[in-house]
Amino acid sequence: MKVAFYKGTRPGLAGKLNRLIRWWTKSPYSHCELVVAPIIDAHLCASSSFEDGSVRFITTKLDPARWDVVGLAADPVTERAAVEWFNDHFGEPYDFAPVFAFLRRGGRHRGRWHCSESIGAALGMPESWRFDPATLHAALSSDSVQSPPDDMPPLVSA
Repeated sequence: MKVAFYKGTRPGLAGKLNRLIRWWTKSPYSHCELVVAPIIDAHLCASSSFEDGSVRFITTKLDPARWDVVGLAADPVTERAAVEWFNDHFGEPYDFAPVFAFLRRGGRHRGRWHCSESIGAALGMPESWRFDPATLHAALSSDSVQSPPDDMPPLVSA
């Protein structure tokens, strides 16, 4: 399973929003997509999108000039659960408030999702509403998330 992080800039109002999110989060990323499956010359992805207005699936080309892709440890159970999460929440509205953190004082808005929150929730990450594309990228890029050690020593109690 993979997560793609958008670093490009779309034209028009969408491009202004891309720049605003990158500025606000001090990050090169303004959006993210869960990569569900490869399709000829493209990928089936899932996320919640401002442009589309809701949780949805979309087919897109992941041009390396516009997207950074983070691979996650292979786990068919997690992959299946993530796709089921998106099927269960399909069509639920986009949550615009996280673009400006000060609008998000009380936690998540029930029934509304932003991109990184939807992906975090689909992956089973607690308090996924706290993630923006930059912090989700950091969390998923850490070695402990990508490839847990096989030879981890047993915990020692004091």
